[in-house]
Amino acid sequence: MKFASVVSAALLAGLSIAHPGQSAEEHAKEIVERREYLSTHKRSLAHCADQLEARGHNAVMQQRRKAKLQDLRAKRSIAQDKSILRARDLDTILSTSHASNLTGVTADTDPAVLFSGNNSCILTPEVTQGPYWVEGEVVRTDVTEDQAGVPLHLDIQLIDVNTCEPVPQAYLELWHCNATGVYAGVIASGNGNSNDSTNIDNTFLRGIQLSDDTGVVQFDTIFPGHYTGRAPHIHVLTHTDATLLANNTLSGGNVTHVGQIFADQDLITLVETTAPYNTNTQELTTNAEDSILAEEADTTDPMIEYVLLGDDVEQGLFGWISFGFDNTASYNVTPAVYWTSDGGVENPDSGSGMGGGPPPSGSAPAGVASTLSTVTASASASA
Repeated sequence: MKFASVVSAALLAGLSIAHPGQSAEEHAKEIVERREYLSTHKRSLAHCADQLEARGHNAVMQQRRKAKLQDLRAKRSIAQDKSILRARDLDTILSTSHASNLTGVTADTDPAVLFSGNNSCILTPEVTQGPYWVEGEVVRTDVTEDQAGVPLHLDIQLIDVNTCEPVPQAYLELWHCNATGVYAGVIASGNGNSNDSTNIDNTFLRGIQLSDDTGVVQFDTIFPGHYTGRAPHIHVLTHTDATLLANNTLSGGNVTHVGQIFADQDLITLVETTAPYNTNTQELTTNAEDSILAEEADTTDPMIEYVLLGDDVEQGLFGWISFGFDNTASYNVTPAVYWTSDGGVENPDSGSGMGGGPPPSGSAPAGVASTLSTVTASASASA
């Protein structure tokens, strides 16, 4: 699954990926390249199913997710004996209503009943690594900061598509916009108030986690909002062989994957009825209208599976997904901004502030900013 076989280095550096600031020509070229990739590469982890089952992987996964579900409910004082109100049961990506068919599932139910439908796919790499990547983000589990929205706990498992083995000790970076469609850490046209220069120092909804021995990372965040032209989505980027510095940031290593994950349209619709999502004045693009997702959804399933934690979506969500990537790959990623001890510094070579990648940026959590070492504008996002 070599990315270099799909596009040239020049294309990797030059395009962006349907975010505010991208031209129609760039977007059209992106779609062509993604279609080419999808037509020539594996599109699921089905070939790994027997090996993962034989190794006891599925049983461990199911028990872990059941325990996390119980823990999340306990923290929110939600009764453990409540039925699971909603779970993904995907027949097709875009046309199925995912109202639960699992009524009556309780804390005593075999976790295989709830979690057997493990959504596993090979996420299509971004042709441009995605915009709004800020190099220098902090390793942390909770990326919410002060952002209002529907709480979302994500359980993400990394699988090497070549070996069908979970990938331990890999760093996964995650970032997405807030409930009203704004990314922290960047100043760009269409990304909130472009006159607000303080946003370059923000870090909300961005973070990095190290996968455990079973290839799992977990994040606490909020459900992503929307902005014109794109359905809600979450960016992910993986690093291998990176070094954790004393200031809790990463150095070196290889960027082995950059991609996006999505959510069920029924869930998006439900979330969008709540505050502050319902104050967002930007036009909502549905999954069916999102040209990036449409290319993937024809042959892959990049959706998170999920359950509501309680009776109301505002009480929170537990979402999970496994995805495969080529752990031997190595991509070059150009940041839009460098996070330094003095805050965010725009990369003059990123192209209209778009950058070319996926991790975190902005100002670090309280108590961390003062320890961050300055990153120079010549720093690279990968070794």
